[in-house]
Amino acid sequence: MGPRRGWLVLPGALLALSLALTSCSSLPPLDGRVASTAIADTDDTRLGKALTPLTMADPGLAGIHALADGRDAFAARALLAQAADRSLDVQYYIWRNDTTGRLMFDALRRAAERGVRVRLLLDDNNTAGLDESLAALDAHPMIEVRLFNPNGIRSLRAVGMVADFMRLNRRMHNKSFTADNQLTIIGGRNVGNEYFGAAGEISFADLDVIVAGPVVRAVSDDFDLYWNSPSAYPVELLAPDAAATPAWKPDAEAQVYMEAIRRSAFLEQLVEGSLPLEWARARFVSDDPAKVMGTAVPEANVAFKLRDILGEPRRSLDLVSPYFVPGHEGTAAFVNLAKKGIRTRILTNSLEATDVAAVHAGYAKWRKPLLESGATLYELRRDATDEPTRDQRGAGSGAGSRIGSSDASLHAKTFGVDGNRVFVGSFNFDQRSIHLNTEMGMVIDSPALATRLTETLDRTLPTHAYEVKLDDRGSVIWLERRGDQVIRHETEPGTSWFKRAAVKALSWLPIDWLL
Repeated sequence: MGPRRGWLVLPGALLALSLALTSCSSLPPLDGRVASTAIADTDDTRLGKALTPLTMADPGLAGIHALADGRDAFAARALLAQAADRSLDVQYYIWRNDTTGRLMFDALRRAAERGVRVRLLLDDNNTAGLDESLAALDAHPMIEVRLFNPNGIRSLRAVGMVADFMRLNRRMHNKSFTADNQLTIIGGRNVGNEYFGAAGEISFADLDVIVAGPVVRAVSDDFDLYWNSPSAYPVELLAPDAAATPAWKPDAEAQVYMEAIRRSAFLEQLVEGSLPLEWARARFVSDDPAKVMGTAVPEANVAFKLRDILGEPRRSLDLVSPYFVPGHEGTAAFVNLAKKGIRTRILTNSLEATDVAAVHAGYAKWRKPLLESGATLYELRRDATDEPTRDQRGAGSGAGSRIGSSDASLHAKTFGVDGNRVFVGSFNFDQRSIHLNTEMGMVIDSPALATRLTETLDRTLPTHAYEVKLDDRGSVIWLERRGDQVIRHETEPGTSWFKRAAVKALSWLPIDWLL
């Protein structure tokens, strides 16, 4: 009877612990939360006056400028914060407490001091250690901070994750920065040094677009939907006892970075109003915020909308996705395209370059069927660190972004279809983006941008990425080109035996749905 009694006690103890954790992780009521919406009447702002003649010249179209360079991407956000007269609506998945993160907090605070209304919506998954800084921002009468799908346990977040895993495993992956309902920046970048070309161990090759025109209103409407959703909690409700930190003063590292930004030719173009815009039809797509609660209908998902808008490629598909886990259904779709003779080219991270090895395990198992069908695979090298020219910075792929002295990792999420249409946004071609996280992006009907993406990949892939192929025996190999030399690798280049074995072991686990 002893062993049986022990078996009965254990589940009882676990049940009690589970109930206690669930109680601790419960969220406060939203009774006192006040709804708000985007400020619509902004044509008389500085941005409105500057953009109205341009939008009237091309009615219904969007003005697009690609931001492939990290420092240009930071400069664009900083300048929008300075130029805003009425409102800043800012939505991100990650906001680092580092040099660029603190500089951007400071930019929001300065805008608020000029009377600009600032609404900051952050996914709560990566805000550990930020409660005091966010409380300081929220204390300003012109700034309101909300956290999306928050963890009820602020100090021991891992405990909260265990207690409410199915909810907290779903995240808001959206990224947008909108000024005066007139200009927005959307794309793959979060806020942090690795996204903006600041010094660090790793730097992401990434891509955003600045967008002007009527489609910006769709971005603002979508922000309102998330801001007023049942998953958006005012930070004061979650951390009422957080002591607001004093205003941050830029240190030496921040001053060096800002000096480099001030010397940017791109910033000059922005200030002078001479930044070239590509005017094209653009459609905004976004997930229903209810997706994080598991209650959104499939037709409301970005993956469904993209299939509907883009249709099936007829000639070519160029896909750039740092976290590429196609699964059975996605692999079958790519195989089908390639077998039809549609040029299918995919760029993702190599194992040496990825920042999430588990995702690589979810991808690696699909390499062979993709290659056997005729699809072309490239994997970004970790040492893809050369400085691009000005033309390359604006090319629009993110694959040639400035990396500085850091190791490279791909983070851009974009694809081009038939040389006519381009998608730029937060959506990775993985199971997490398709089924779990909320995502957003812009579909742009622009042969010029699509051609630029193709040309950039043509130019940079041979020198920045391994070409993945099958040898005569059907084994996967990696070809590395250095000048006139072609180096053949028969195992994942730049990795240890232990790392390869760990990834192989992960690939046997049924975890693709989490990746």
